[in-house]
Amino acid sequence: MEQRILRIEIGEEPPADRLDKALSALVPEEENLSRSRLAKLIADGAVTREGVAVTEQKTKVAAGEVYEITVEASRDVETVAQKIDLEILWEDDDLIVINKPAGMVVHPAPGTPDGTLVNALLHHFGGNLSGIGGEKRPGIVHRIDKETSGLLVVAKSDAAHHGLAKQFEKHTVHRHYMAVCHGVPSAADPRLRGTKGVNFEQGGVLKITSQLARHKTDRQKQAVCFDGGRHAVTRARTVEDLQGVAALIDCWLETGRTHQIRVHMAHAGHGLIGDPVYGGRRKLPKSLGEAAIDAAANFPRQALHAATLGFVHPVTGEELEFSSPLPDDMEQLLTALRGNVSI
Repeated sequence: MEQRILRIEIGEEPPADRLDKALSALVPEEENLSRSRLAKLIADGAVTREGVAVTEQKTKVAAGEVYEITVEASRDVETVAQKIDLEILWEDDDLIVINKPAGMVVHPAPGTPDGTLVNALLHHFGGNLSGIGGEKRPGIVHRIDKETSGLLVVAKSDAAHHGLAKQFEKHTVHRHYMAVCHGVPSAADPRLRGTKGVNFEQGGVLKITSQLARHKTDRQKQAVCFDGGRHAVTRARTVEDLQGVAALIDCWLETGRTHQIRVHMAHAGHGLIGDPVYGGRRKLPKSLGEAAIDAAANFPRQALHAATLGFVHPVTGEELEFSSPLPDDMEQLLTALRGNVSI
């Protein structure tokens, strides 16, 4: 397999005292080696000093030391390519923006080894990938849940993967989600104002701040906590009051944690309609009418759609923003909840 050797010399003032951080700072940007990629190279023995492999990321570095990094050429991955139709909003040599349908898993896992977005992309690219992390695979820099529809950007090159990952890490990516929740969030609701981690900002914007961690007894769920876990901030505003029993809301993320909108809205007492994990199967009052009640009760997924995605192109520097209209199932749900149709 083809490979190249990078020679990195530690200067008189090392940028960091440990190996992984120092190499991350010193490796030329055009090499597009992320810190996680460097960590794997170190662990795999691909980083040497005076011909001896250094396999500990926390190894102390000193001025004048020279490290050599062996970087293998990108290799094909074993994930099977599958012909699956995709709705593509943008594509160039470095990235692709997809409008993912509900029901599609983003990445293969033990329970879903195929039929995923990655399987579809491998077929679509037909091997035309420069490689991500040493493998010829799409670079997944963010995900949305299987039953959430909407926009995703995927890297096709190491340069794009590295640049997009930095934007997500710095929370500069513009993401808005449309959702349908139980109840109507209101600053006038004393229950909501008394809920820990919940407050309202100017313009009636609901802000939910907490830590998120795995649920203590159900490892498939996330749970709100205020000690430990990972910091998470969600904001939401009511777009439409649906007869006082539900609302169309616009949510945006300051952080991007697993199930963040779903678990935060449930914590606030406004779980998403159709959410089977976080209590979105609540019954609506009979006064709403049979059609609306049935539409909500039978909605087959969490009513959540990734509607807006904006970022700076990591290679060209162009500012890009994409939008996706609500899918048909959510539009039909809204129509029923407005009381406009009989089902």
